[in-house]
Amino acid sequence: MLDKVAEQVKPFDPVIVGFTCNWCSYRAADSAGMARIKYAPNVRLIRLMCSGRWDPQFVLKAFAEGADGVLISGCHPGDCHYLEQNYKTIRRYELLKQTLASLGIEDGRVKLVWASAAEGAILAEEIDHMVAEVRALGPLNWGGNHGA
Repeated sequence: MLDKVAEQVKPFDPVIVGFTCNWCSYRAADSAGMARIKYAPNVRLIRLMCSGRWDPQFVLKAFAEGADGVLISGCHPGDCHYLEQNYKTIRRYELLKQTLASLGIEDGRVKLVWASAAEGAILAEEIDHMVAEVRALGPLNWGGNHGA
């Protein structure tokens, strides 16, 4: 009985999946850690060689497997190590937002952030802000897999 009461009192702790560019945003997260900048531990970072490698299906799969939010991050537009791939990311992101809206998934559950390798503090701030926003939205429970 006490376990059930403790479960009800425990605040919702969202799970965020983060797709990060190897060259910029993954290194920004690393530099935040090296500088001992604290940010919410709710994000699980997945390193991609480029944000242009990111696919909207990754987001749908993350939601289907229990994620409450998804962060996509890469080099600033114009600074991509693979020329213009982050412009492709912008186009895909805009289409994904429309698709998610048609599925009834709130706008704040997916976020696109640009962060260079030197912007660890900025990335940490964006992660904290997103965790707070998703916490306010509550669990997604899409596909009934939350907490599995």
